[in-house]
Amino acid sequence: MKGDYQELVDEISGLLGAPATLENRDFGLIAFGAHDGDDDSAMDPVRTRSILTRKSTPAVRSWFEGFGITRATGPVRIPAAPEAGVFRDRICLPVRHRGIVLGYVWLLDSRPGPTAGQLTSAMQVTDRIGALLADEERAGTDLSREFRAVLTAERGWQYDMALAALRTALGPAAEGLHTVVCMAPWSSGDAPSARAVAGASALCTVPWPAGSAGPQAEDGAPAGPGEPGHGATASPGRTRKGGRGGPKPDEGSRVADPAGGGADGHALAVLVRLRAADVLAPALTAAGRLSEDAASVAAGIALPRRGMDDLAASWREAASAARAVLAEPGLGPVADWSSIGPYRLLTALPPGRSRDPSAAALLKPAHAELARTAELFLDCAGQAGRAASALGIHRQTLYYRLSRVEQLTGLDLDDGEDRLLLHMALKAARL
Repeated sequence: MKGDYQELVDEISGLLGAPATLENRDFGLIAFGAHDGDDDSAMDPVRTRSILTRKSTPAVRSWFEGFGITRATGPVRIPAAPEAGVFRDRICLPVRHRGIVLGYVWLLDSRPGPTAGQLTSAMQVTDRIGALLADEERAGTDLSREFRAVLTAERGWQYDMALAALRTALGPAAEGLHTVVCMAPWSSGDAPSARAVAGASALCTVPWPAGSAGPQAEDGAPAGPGEPGHGATASPGRTRKGGRGGPKPDEGSRVADPAGGGADGHALAVLVRLRAADVLAPALTAAGRLSEDAASVAAGIALPRRGMDDLAASWREAASAARAVLAEPGLGPVADWSSIGPYRLLTALPPGRSRDPSAAALLKPAHAELARTAELFLDCAGQAGRAASALGIHRQTLYYRLSRVEQLTGLDLDDGEDRLLLHMALKAARL
């Protein structure tokens, strides 16, 4: 990175004494300067919509382009047009690199307005923005191949080689602070251009198994064949505590196929630069921008990390958070891994093996209401009054339903470990 868009926009705002807004050439918002004045007319509908929705309408775009901003090499003054929602005159500073327009800096014009010298200084800043946008566009295009190679490589030397290639392509930025965003399911097999997503170092699509798409266990192992109890006999009821049975996971699994099964869909992976470990705004902005163009998509964000050493873990976390949102919509539409509670553990289990036989009968369609009752009761920490109120039923009705749950599962809801087992089994069923 040669700089930061926000810092450059703030520099232009300081030079011209007016809040500036930076948009890419598709009129997608990248950064904007703060407006701290008392003049409400500065926030006309067009500027307000651009900031709140991070884009302009096609009609607004067409209107502004009618003033020749796509061909201009210097400042363009655009008069107000109240009928179009533009209540203030504007100055457009085209952002170009090697003759190609890559974006626009917008300012609200006033009288007497900035001097020719101030505008010249501001245009020099747009040159730096143009170089930054060009580098990001080129890097995003080039790095999609390297990024995908890391997320799809077999563990071992292939993964190490792919990671080394990505580090080389990123240069010094590889040691910076990053996070990974997972958008799933991604309906298109193609990744958007990196220039459309501010802060993205690389984007790529990866395999995402339809209907499951759970991340791998911590060691990267995929699920074994079949359903729970594969290769063994199990029966409902209290399970023996402390058991360590079950088939051993296969070695050499790939990072990109989070469920370890056949992939017939896609997810979008985004490598996002961060300015601080406790500020996820760039990742949230990227997820919001991408979700505008995708219906019914969930977004997960990994923990911030410095450097590329734990990129595989970051992808698992991002995929886990996205999977948790798909299972529990109340967590989303965007969730970071630290906020998904028990799904942090459940999504780390190989698909299929996370289901416990004790809950099999309860999870049949005929008992859906009992399963919902049990889950909400356990969500309420076993407090009958809260659970009955949330369900809108009498407490005695709740007790009757819970007794039926115990009969179906063979579990004792007065036993803490049995409660934990059932709670996790019900959450796992959502996955």
